[in-house]
Amino acid sequence: MTSDEIAQVCRALGDGNRLDIVQMLSEGEMCACRLLEKFNITQPTLSHHMKILSECGLVETRREGKWAHYSLNCATLSAFKEFIGQLTCTPSDGKECSCK
Repeated sequence: MTSDEIAQVCRALGDGNRLDIVQMLSEGEMCACRLLEKFNITQPTLSHHMKILSECGLVETRREGKWAHYSLNCATLSAFKEFIGQLTCTPSDGKECSCK
């Protein structure tokens, strides 16, 4: 993934409802009606969240009649997890910064 794609995923996950949606979808595909049951939001608000998650590639949509069924895009999620897994934290050596 490019830096821009990573940033887009981070922005999408920067909302608590969208984080909850992704967590729910990690259990498998879900109909929009089931997602609406779990949240105290309107259908247009859910559509807005799903659009953001879809645009960054985290969520795929499958239409069945009037309902949308959502699932995680495993390729995007795996690439994002790989990026996060490569981040490391180097402990400070206690030295002061030399730039002034």
